[in-house]
Amino acid sequence: MAQTVEGALRQAGFETDGVIYVMVRLTANGTTAAAGILAQIGEPFASLVADKHEVTLIIPQEVVEDFRPRFRDHQISETLYRLITLDVVLEPTLVGFMARLSTALASAKISILPYAAFSRDHLLVPADQFDLAMKTLRDLQSSL
Repeated sequence: MAQTVEGALRQAGFETDGVIYVMVRLTANGTTAAAGILAQIGEPFASLVADKHEVTLIIPQEVVEDFRPRFRDHQISETLYRLITLDVVLEPTLVGFMARLSTALASAKISILPYAAFSRDHLLVPADQFDLAMKTLRDLQSSL
């Protein structure tokens, strides 16, 4: 039987690691440096997104100063983020799961940065809205 949005939401755990994250923007040719930084950090959650315009790292705020000398032509987000891991294995063909979550969070005026791993999704939310985001997700789950 195919996984449903409601079934996935009922099973989901909403986990966090208590870490404050920042986004670091590097120039488009910064992929190698960014990958090296991620390898050295070795944290369970970090992200590297590279496109033709830029390279973006999501890293713990506490390590920024350690790596600042390697950030050439960089910009660090002013917004601080907290991580919410949606602890449920999601089928890759599931449609509407993130839409359901993002609709609830948007109704609460919470911006999100969604990330997908192979089988689980993650949300970064502004740190000052973290408690409201967790409450909103739990309320959504309770309403099913």
